[in-house]
Amino acid sequence: MFDEIPVEVGLVHEGERIRRKDMHLEMGGPDVKEKFELVQVRSPEEVQDGAIRVLGPDLGEMKEGGSYPLGILIEISGTKLEENLEGVVERRIHEYSNYIQGLMHLNQRYDIWIRLSKKSFKKGFTSLQLLGKVLIELFKSELPIIERMQVTFLTDAEAIKKPYAMALSTYEARDARARGLTDEEVDSFYGCALCQSFAPTHVCVITPQRYANCGAISWFDGKAAASIDPEGPIFTIAKGSCLDPVKGEYAGVNENACKKSLGEVERIWLYSAFGYPHTSCGCFEGIAFYIPEVEGFGIVHRGFQGLTVNGLPFSTMADSTAGGRQVDGFHGISLEYMRSPKFLIADGGYESIVWLPADIKDKLKPYIPSQIFGSIATEQDAADLDGLRSFLLSREHPVVTRWSEATVNSDAGTLPVLSGGDLPLVTHGVRIILKNARIYADRVIIEPLKKEKQV
Repeated sequence: MFDEIPVEVGLVHEGERIRRKDMHLEMGGPDVKEKFELVQVRSPEEVQDGAIRVLGPDLGEMKEGGSYPLGILIEISGTKLEENLEGVVERRIHEYSNYIQGLMHLNQRYDIWIRLSKKSFKKGFTSLQLLGKVLIELFKSELPIIERMQVTFLTDAEAIKKPYAMALSTYEARDARARGLTDEEVDSFYGCALCQSFAPTHVCVITPQRYANCGAISWFDGKAAASIDPEGPIFTIAKGSCLDPVKGEYAGVNENACKKSLGEVERIWLYSAFGYPHTSCGCFEGIAFYIPEVEGFGIVHRGFQGLTVNGLPFSTMADSTAGGRQVDGFHGISLEYMRSPKFLIADGGYESIVWLPADIKDKLKPYIPSQIFGSIATEQDAADLDGLRSFLLSREHPVVTRWSEATVNSDAGTLPVLSGGDLPLVTHGVRIILKNARIYADRVIIEPLKKEKQV
């Protein structure tokens, strides 16, 4: 099938990581603003079957070590294809691209990141035409409902602008269609195992009110995918009995998690970042991270540049979050989940959110309760923990009521003492419990320090 491809193509290469020192070039990623992948259903006469176009410089014309914009537009037609299948087909670009030896595809939608290795480039993988051929062959062989398919790659910085804006508009329209349905109204959830090549114990649980971590698969997308390919990577999860409506624990979800993780994950709380949080893959759009110094959560998304309020960049926290683990206080999420009434509801919802990047805060304004919106700090309000404490005090954020009224003088001024019994803290990969903790601006006073478990 792939005689014309100069490198191997197969499942064995899925999950391959290409480090910077081994890469020939990259497309998309954190250094590039405009990148996307989009699938659209067209009428048969609009699709030239097998056509592959590259609008802009091709791989062989790009500078070694460079970062380039990339748009992947796939147009498909078929008598059984419907618009609600676009997102399902789109998400498989990630899977099929990773079958190619020396090609690494990460993330989805407007966050895609592709690296090509030096070895594969030297073997002759010097054109996006080759990627297009692989995608067409795999899509049409594994999803026969696709009868005609054409692929367009956009690598020119100017040519990509208009399609990029169109892609963002399409994603928003899809997401809006999925809002309104509640978890209580359905009998089944859906699971997605597309990221298990990178995170073997991870399975996304997709509910009406909890999008897949990648932000690309809604409950409706899951339903459509499971109906056309029941044995595929997106499948039905029988919801089973509700064991805890606040934390979001369901018997069927627990059973599925245990089975798919080979016993590594036994329970999942869908709406909490503590206890038994939903596992995180690596393609998540954002991270909810607990800040014990203020007893609240910060949120950082993949596109945020620089350091967050706790002094860590997204990349460092992503390493602590990903891999299919359940890590208390580090929780991979989609931005669409932040629009849900179930968002971290067991942990206080938006009343527990203390810091957000400004662009995400503005984007989510209609979904953040008005009474709390002005009390959530951004990088423009607080660059470190001392500044965050001062901001939260000045705005009377709800988390302040959890603090002791005692204060301590320090070089940073008069700051609150945080106390209140047992306090969970994640540090250096180990979750510890601070017994009867009193946290000051310049020191921590505790009674016995107990290692609880390795995470």
